[in-house]
Amino acid sequence: MAEHVSLAEQFRPLTHPPTDLDEIANAQGILELRRFTSDDAWAIGCELRSRLRHHSKGAAIGIFGPYFTTAAAPQVLFHATTKPGVPPDNDTWIARKVRTVLRFGVSTWEMHWRFAGDEDAFRAKNGFGDQEAGQYAIWGGGVPIKVQGVEGIVAVVAISG
Repeated sequence: MAEHVSLAEQFRPLTHPPTDLDEIANAQGILELRRFTSDDAWAIGCELRSRLRHHSKGAAIGIFGPYFTTAAAPQVLFHATTKPGVPPDNDTWIARKVRTVLRFGVSTWEMHWRFAGDEDAFRAKNGFGDQEAGQYAIWGGGVPIKVQGVEGIVAVVAISG
C-alpha cells in the first residue's frame, strides 16, 4: 500500500525560481497532482498562508476552481490574507493572474519570462488593446493546478503582494 504524502509535503519552496523557459516548464510539469479536492485546496491555501506570514509584506491568496464544470463561475475554494491591512487591490491582481493562467495554460511566471517582463511585447504579440491587456498580468504568482489523467487546468492558485 502506498504511503500517503500530504500536499504540503509535496510542495517544497523554490530557493531560486527558474528563469529559463525549459526549466520553468519542467518545474510546472512536476506540479501535476494525483487528485485535487476542496480539502486539498484548503490544505494548500493554509500552507501558503503559513509560509507567507513570515514575510514583512502582506499578501492575498486565492484558489479557484474547478474549471471543468458547467457552472457559470468557479468556486472560491480558498481566500485569505497573510496579515491585516492587505489592500483590496491585491484581489484585482489575483483576478488578472487567474485570467492569464486560464487563457494561456501556464503560470504567470512562465508568461513573464516568455516576454522578459515586457508588457508592451505581451500586448503586441496577442493583439491586445490597453483595456484588454489590463485584464491579464504577466508577473509571478499565478499557477495552474493540474491532475494526472485529467486534461486541462482543474484550478488556479494565485498570490498577490
